Amino acid sequence: NGDTQCEPPPRVCEDYWSEFRHCKSIRNRFHHYYAHGTSPSCQQWKQDYETCREWEKHGSRETKEALQRSERSRVAEQRNFTPVWELRREPPRDWHMPLNQGGPQDS
Repeated sequence: NGDTQCEPPPRVCEDYWSEFRHCKSIRNRFHHYYAHGTSPSCQQWKQDYETCREWEKHGSRETKEALQRSERSRVAEQRNFTPVWELRREPPRDWHMPLNQGGPQDS
């Protein structure tokens, strides 16, 4: 148990609380409802904050593993979102040419 006490949590515990407060904000709730049609679920942020504080106090293996599982789950969830634009592998051929400031715009 002494070896885990030296290890810090993956994030500062206040980060989890800040994310929870942001999640519960009117602006975020409105945006989430507009984008997804549902209210955001903020409970995991609160749970992670409490788990993080527990890890700081006692450094138990269970709290460490619970917080790491939550972080891995969050990262895996982000991978499910596909990018809107396709990323370039190289710059366009005419990247060095001046922009056509006064000419017609492509649409």
